[in-house]
Amino acid sequence: MSGAQIITGHVLCFEGSPFEADAETVARIEEAVLISDGVVVQVGALGTLRKAAPEAEIHGFDGHLISPGFVDAHAHYPQTAIIASWGKRLLDWLETYTFPEEMRFHDPDYARKIAARYLDLTLSHGTTTVASFCTSHAASVDAFFAEAQQRGLRAVAGKTCMDRGAPAGLCDTAQSAYDDSKALIARWHGQDRLSYAITPRFSLTSTPDQLDALGVLWGEEPNCLMQTHLSEQKEEIRKASELFPLARDYLDTYERHGLLGARGLYGHAIHLTPRERARLAALGASVIHCPTSNTFIGSGLFDLAARVADGINLGLATDTGGGSSFSMLRAMAAAYEIAQLSGTALHPAQLWWLATAGSAQALHMGDKIGRIARGMEADLVAIDLASTPDIAQRHARAEDIWEAIFPTIMMGDDRAVKAVWVGGVRN
Repeated sequence: MSGAQIITGHVLCFEGSPFEADAETVARIEEAVLISDGVVVQVGALGTLRKAAPEAEIHGFDGHLISPGFVDAHAHYPQTAIIASWGKRLLDWLETYTFPEEMRFHDPDYARKIAARYLDLTLSHGTTTVASFCTSHAASVDAFFAEAQQRGLRAVAGKTCMDRGAPAGLCDTAQSAYDDSKALIARWHGQDRLSYAITPRFSLTSTPDQLDALGVLWGEEPNCLMQTHLSEQKEEIRKASELFPLARDYLDTYERHGLLGARGLYGHAIHLTPRERARLAALGASVIHCPTSNTFIGSGLFDLAARVADGINLGLATDTGGGSSFSMLRAMAAAYEIAQLSGTALHPAQLWWLATAGSAQALHMGDKIGRIARGMEADLVAIDLASTPDIAQRHARAEDIWEAIFPTIMMGDDRAVKAVWVGGVRN
């Protein structure tokens, strides 16, 4: 077996969604995982795996959680340098922080520098797959994909299309949005582990003509994802209704232009109408929960339990840099806290599933990443469940594995991440 490795620890395996069955039934802990040639070969007892691959190099992480790498389903890598900027709501945030910073990405060298910084930071937090918005500059997409490719990452990205509501230096046109995106798809989509997402920022920054053009493009490139924002703040919803007076609701501003479908990723979606919820569920579209961003910018409280009951596919994300952390552990903690305010205590297995298998399914990559199982890509992370004194003292009182994991969800950070494997290669 070429380059075989056995990793020992508490190997977390999901056999289904803990939102659809008992969490402790669909999630199990194994002793070791055997990987080779970038994929998972076998999971089970250490002795069994040693017999299967006696030449394998063994990496012992006893007491650590061996997890799929985290999957961040919605982020803005160009906002890396402005993360944790003070005091603005969404539309002011864009004007004050985001647009001035994105103007700098016309410079390919700057774009490459920030892309490298972003991917190094997220890897240090155990994130091995991310879906990111870029800027309206094609060079920003090239930079992100080149840096992701260099690291062997599975990644999703797209040129952010805007032909109104933004500075002239960031605006494209309906035609250039189509042309640039088409060329970027040809250049990057399906190369190594890279996937393209057609990316209108949101309806407030795209005219109907541009949305039509991108809808046509998605029809021509149905294997691409489509990512955008939906119903993040109430002021935004009111503005969308003014700009699209014939639309039945915010979702309809996408639907009537061919931008609603199963491979659509709709970030935030906090303030949905019954029709919107029904349409998203019926078409199998994905809603991406961005809890740290929703609280940091004051957008509202996402009702995760209700969206699960609606049958909507859900992913979890940091939404860097509106989100105030690069860490998916912090995203899990925020998701737990927000759900508590809605009367739901999420099980640790549900939180971990959202950050791994759930987000992978939302990105239509659930057959490749997000779980530790035979044939899956070997993107893995070793998590120290006693990484700091405050976590360690609580971990020492744990009576089962979930009680051992939960303090790291609530208090963990990059210090808990002891090793990361991308495609079977340890970073």
